[in-house]
Parts: sequence; structure tokens; C-alpha cells
Amino acid sequence: MFEKLKQFKDLRDKAKTIQSALSTEKVEGVGAWNKIKVDMDGNQQVSAVTIDPSLLQVSELSKLQDGIKDAVNDATKKAQQKAMLKMKEMGGLNIPGMN
Repeated sequence: MFEKLKQFKDLRDKAKTIQSALSTEKVEGVGAWNKIKVDMDGNQQVSAVTIDPSLLQVSELSKLQDGIKDAVNDATKKAQQKAMLKMKEMGGLNIPGMN
């Protein structure tokens, strides 16, 4: 039983180490023809949104909303890819049944 608790603690410690390492990774997602940019860390926390002023003249709000959605989705995809690479580099979490 104590061995299982130790394994759980080791797994939790490794997950925290990976999460900490991911917080230093940065990605940029783009949308609306590169006129909307979203900066995100490896933990998928948005740190900045940049909107080209020319889009503020858009008469259709839905185009601006779609551009923001696309930029966030692009950044999330890139952050997930970086997370997978970082986990592989650091030895992964080796969760039984998840490999």
C-alpha cells in the first residue's frame, strides 16, 4: 500500500514539474488573415490578444468574433503540441492504461 502511495506522490510531483516547465513555453495563434493574434503559454493560459486596427472597421461583428475564435483555437492546438513534446522530453507521466 505504501508503495502505491509513493508511486502516486512521484506521479503528482512529475506532473507539477511538467506543468511548471510548460508555463515557460509560448505559442502564438493567428486568425482573420493574421490580423488577430493570441499569445498563450504551454498551460493554455492566454496572455495577450492583439487585433489589427483595420478589423475594427469591420461592419460584421461575426467576422471579428470568428477571427478571435480561430486565433484561440490555433494557439490552443500549438500549446497542446508543445505540451506533448515537453512531456516526451521529460519522460512523460507513464500512467498505466494511458500509453
